[in-house]
Amino acid sequence: MRRRRFIGAGAAVAAAAALGARAQGGLAPSQDLTPFIAKITGGKPVERGGIEIEIPAVAENGNSVPTRIRVASPMSPEDHVDAVHVFAPRNPRPHVATFHLGPQAARAEISTRIRLAGTQKVTVLAALSGGRFRLGDFEVLVTSAACLDESSL
Repeated sequence: MRRRRFIGAGAAVAAAAALGARAQGGLAPSQDLTPFIAKITGGKPVERGGIEIEIPAVAENGNSVPTRIRVASPMSPEDHVDAVHVFAPRNPRPHVATFHLGPQAARAEISTRIRLAGTQKVTVLAALSGGRFRLGDFEVLVTSAACLDESSL
């Protein structure tokens, strides 16, 4: 009788793994963010760094992932952050959010929650005064994906 339980438990584990792989396979492949970024920057150069992204490295549920973004800036009238764009390339709509700031903001810091359709690299583009741009990203492992079309499963 123990052998039958062992075989049954092994079959259940295999079925659960297959179902999980099928659910992750139902996600859209990672989209190329180059056209989105080029549309915002107008083809101007983008420098990496100067952006701090705080997201859990492992998110148990992609429906509501806490996110904090800080952009290094003095936030003065001459040197400030105009906008912060958040992208998630595996989401059905990869341009997740845009936050508009200005010299009146005391700090270039945003706290929010975002939906993530599976494991992916969250990318942040900051538009600074003077037509400058900064880019940063952070890899997030999502164990239970959001944004799924259940009809495809």
